[in-house]
Amino acid sequence: MDAPVDKNPYKIFIVEDNELYAKVLKKQLENRRYEISVFHSGHSCLAHLDKKPSVVTLDYRLPDIGGDEMLAALLRGHPGVHVVVISGQDDIETAIKLLKAGAYDYIVKGPDTREKLVHTVRNIYDSDQLRSENETLKSAIHEKYDFRKLIKGNSKQIEHVFSLMEKAASTNISVSVTGETGTGKELVAKGIHYNSKRKSQPFVAVNVSAIPEGLIESELFGHEKGAFTGADGRKQGKFEQANGGTLFLDEIADLDLNLQSKLLRVIQERELIRLGGSQVIPLDVRIITATHKNLEKLVNERRFRQDLYYRLLGLPIHLPPLRERGHDVIMLAKYFADEFCRENGLEPRTLSQGAKEMLQGYAFPGNIRELKAITELACVLSTGNSLEREHFQLSQNGMTVNLMAEEKTLEEYTNDIISHYLKKYNQNVKLVAEKLNIGKSTIYRFLQLTGRKETSPSL
Repeated sequence: MDAPVDKNPYKIFIVEDNELYAKVLKKQLENRRYEISVFHSGHSCLAHLDKKPSVVTLDYRLPDIGGDEMLAALLRGHPGVHVVVISGQDDIETAIKLLKAGAYDYIVKGPDTREKLVHTVRNIYDSDQLRSENETLKSAIHEKYDFRKLIKGNSKQIEHVFSLMEKAASTNISVSVTGETGTGKELVAKGIHYNSKRKSQPFVAVNVSAIPEGLIESELFGHEKGAFTGADGRKQGKFEQANGGTLFLDEIADLDLNLQSKLLRVIQERELIRLGGSQVIPLDVRIITATHKNLEKLVNERRFRQDLYYRLLGLPIHLPPLRERGHDVIMLAKYFADEFCRENGLEPRTLSQGAKEMLQGYAFPGNIRELKAITELACVLSTGNSLEREHFQLSQNGMTVNLMAEEKTLEEYTNDIISHYLKKYNQNVKLVAEKLNIGKSTIYRFLQLTGRKETSPSL
């Protein structure tokens, strides 16, 4: 049974005026990956250069054109081609001249010519395949991190975020991303990196709050063997790992004040010294930070260095909470449902009108991360192709009063609001009264009517 033919064969031109020798070379190179064409003159080969061969094996002495001229014409007509010169002359000077002119290799005709040629072509093929795979991977990465595929939504708030991300990606400016937990701050950082000039370099993410206080300096700046107990060898820190690329420092507000001063120095000097070391390591790292806390407030409270704050601020990007993004909630829910069903071999699900109204009336304290979790669970809980209200397991802490969802009396709306806040603040009448700016008597009347009891002191 014949081997299958490659749909995208690797094109090889053999240029050899000796017909018998050309047949020998072709026979030696033939396999299912290669598409081989034979030419007995230089000009006939050049006439077909529009086919863009990957490799040309070139007889140095052709009847119609000199080897030097032919090499130059090949490289001029198809700059990406690999030319392997085959010559009967064992001339080092000629070989060096041709290699400097752009030839890939120079092979002297002899008993092992065919084996050498097969080996050389295989190396070229493997190198081209690896390069092609890398380009495909880079393209896939770019596709993956396209802003609008990475962050779903078309609200005005998100369009503004996209605009800022584009500005950030076109420069090396530091970026500070703020937003509630679960809004997608790391996705923004990745989107900026993989659309910037640094996209081929490392993207290193560090959650500052997740690293024990005693280890964070070593994690960031690295250490030498013996720098401290347990330092059994040299270790590169995150800054070194990210050199040339982007370092994403998540939850930067949780960084200890002592470490803040060391971080500031590294950023300012663009160099570091590992713990226990003396070697100065130059750095070229773009810094992107993120936090859900108010850094400006922490600066005023002297819990975050002002000089570091302004050094990191750069281009600020604020991610709006999901509850402020309007119809994006429904778009994201549909997307998460489609993805989950596709990955798990389930029939596609649709959102009922009741489910849509409920989702848009919910506060989403966990933002996009919460929406994804509850949507995937809804797909599991549903027995049909429609996701209904009852399939979404919403947290009571995130329930909001959607005044347009149902027609109620003012008293009923008032009772709903009081009930929500009593749950939120653990039945603390005094606190609820302050939050709603109403008299405690109103709340006590509600408790009496509903048979509930105050569980926290109101004094």
